[in-house]
Amino acid sequence: MAIPITVLDCDLLLYGRGHRTLDRFKLDDVTDEYLMSMYGFPRQFIYYLVELLGASLSRPTQRSRAISPETQILAALGFYTSGSFQTRMGDAIGISQASMSRCVANVTEALVERASQFIHFPVDEAAIQSLKDEFYGLAGMPGVIGVADCIHVAIKAPNAEDLSYVNRKGLHSLNCLVVCDIRGALMTVETSWPGSLQDCAVLQRSSLTSQFETGMPKDSWLLGDSSFFLRSWLLTPLPIPETAAEYRYNRAHSATHSVIERTLQTLCCRFRCLDGSKGALQYSPEKCSHIILACCVLHNISLDHGMDVWSSPVPGPIDQPPEGEDEHMESLDLEADRIRQELILTHFGIHPPV
Repeated sequence: MAIPITVLDCDLLLYGRGHRTLDRFKLDDVTDEYLMSMYGFPRQFIYYLVELLGASLSRPTQRSRAISPETQILAALGFYTSGSFQTRMGDAIGISQASMSRCVANVTEALVERASQFIHFPVDEAAIQSLKDEFYGLAGMPGVIGVADCIHVAIKAPNAEDLSYVNRKGLHSLNCLVVCDIRGALMTVETSWPGSLQDCAVLQRSSLTSQFETGMPKDSWLLGDSSFFLRSWLLTPLPIPETAAEYRYNRAHSATHSVIERTLQTLCCRFRCLDGSKGALQYSPEKCSHIILACCVLHNISLDHGMDVWSSPVPGPIDQPPEGEDEHMESLDLEADRIRQELILTHFGIHPPV
């Protein structure tokens, strides 16, 4: 029985033989404007990714070895920035929708393997002091080395019985914990928490809590919003400010914490696969978690290459599950309350810093 030639071509494309690669698309054949419109990144950035990930994407054990690293990266960037496996995008680089999916999986794995290289807290005293100085210069909040928040990313239902991923809007999601610096560079990203967990529960179970409770720089803390409990290393706003100093503290806190809000909005604007506009991510929770982390790695790499987060268009607010009343409860951590009150009196009292 005759076998259709299209099936044979697909087998060659997906599984490959020998060391052949698919080179139907050449970066040098298109304009920078085309690359930005189709893949969201300029030529030199894509070349850097080819150099960074090329060895991983050329592993002989990978089924997609017939597709060049360059083409795999373009396919993945196209998905991350558009949120869908568009036929026109696959046609542009000469691969099928099935091959697009395989490329996304390969590039995602390669980026996740390098996450610790690009997402981490500084460890030397000079870098930590620089973080404090930069945040203080923004709104007069002393001792801040990062701002924290959570964001939900929609995923498909894992199965009918598993309700752990159903958030308070009745949608399936992952609740991701993120910490960034004043530039919007991500210093901590945890992407695997199920959407049913409230932000305070995510923080309680996170490695971030272990990291800061076992040791943190002196007189240093993160800022979190009212969805978190007050801790000695994480300052939250006062639910009901009464004095002028408390109002000044809340204003400085809000102005400083807005950095993470803008960062998350820009992240979802750049990587439309995260914003839900094209629907939920159609993978298992584990694979969805890896895709989110891969986008975060790309976000930091883009900052390192001068693609300033603040130069991006200001997106609209992120559609997140509504807050519950329990998310505005204060912690009974007396030491944390003492630290916050001392900070308010010292830095936002009668003579607040200019």
